[in-house]
Amino acid sequence: MRTLFVGAGATGGYFGGRLAEAGRDVTFLVRPARAATLAARGLRIHSPAGQSTIAVRTVTAGEIDGPYDLIVLAVKSYGLDGALRDLKPAVGPGTVIVPLLNGMRHIDALVSAFGPAHVYGGVCMIAGTLTDEGDVVQLTGLQRLAYGPLDGGPDPRLPAVTEALSGADFDSEGTTAITRQMWEKWLFLASLGVVTTLMRSPVGEVLAAPGGPAFTDRVIAEAVAIVTAAGHPPREQALTFLRGSITNARKVPTTSSMYRDMQAGRPVEADAIVGDLVAHAERLGVDAPLYAAAYTNLSVYSRSR
Repeated sequence: MRTLFVGAGATGGYFGGRLAEAGRDVTFLVRPARAATLAARGLRIHSPAGQSTIAVRTVTAGEIDGPYDLIVLAVKSYGLDGALRDLKPAVGPGTVIVPLLNGMRHIDALVSAFGPAHVYGGVCMIAGTLTDEGDVVQLTGLQRLAYGPLDGGPDPRLPAVTEALSGADFDSEGTTAITRQMWEKWLFLASLGVVTTLMRSPVGEVLAAPGGPAFTDRVIAEAVAIVTAAGHPPREQALTFLRGSITNARKVPTTSSMYRDMQAGRPVEADAIVGDLVAHAERLGVDAPLYAAAYTNLSVYSRSR
């Protein structure tokens, strides 16, 4: 499939780069400055397994020459509106859009812009960042994609999408249970995000502080209560993964992307990851004081930038 990755940051750059490295037909839609960097340096990926430099194709918004079969949307939530405008010429009658954004609010925006027939759900699991030079750095060995139709039914396009997003050095799964996985990832990200940004520390430092384990347990409990009240109770395996990640943080310096962005003075996805959960809690009558405090904290940070 002719595949367009919208964004070549830590997420899009990693997964799209690995697919390009494996010989898949991948093009990146990027801003002119990013296109210049990639042309000069190549797409450089630093991972626990070593370093790769990949020659990649890029286009800017004005250079899109027609529809793509598959579009992978890999931007931050605050870049969504601009990305929707930029990718519009790339959407044809049969195009499938796989978003890798956090939270759930982007689904409504995509469906409104392009119609439900074009929109899949998507989940990525990776800890990564960009260097000042624009290189992608994979911080841990976690690397996974999942994607599929939002209605949970069969879709004849799913095998081709799975083929296009497989064959590289990461786990890739086409599934009819993507909506559940998206809510479970939201639970995971929000829990780590609230713990690390409210305490301005990696999880291990929070756990080592007086009251830290109890605080972390309450953060998880609030998130579980919200998503359960919203009709998406997490599976036990999702809770085991979340608790195991936090327990393992006593030995590994586990952080969240929002914490890393705050430390670097960058924008944060406060609304998509925390604010929307607070809105769900208020609408459903779920008491979530830690999430409300974290959202206020993140909003103060965002306004002070």
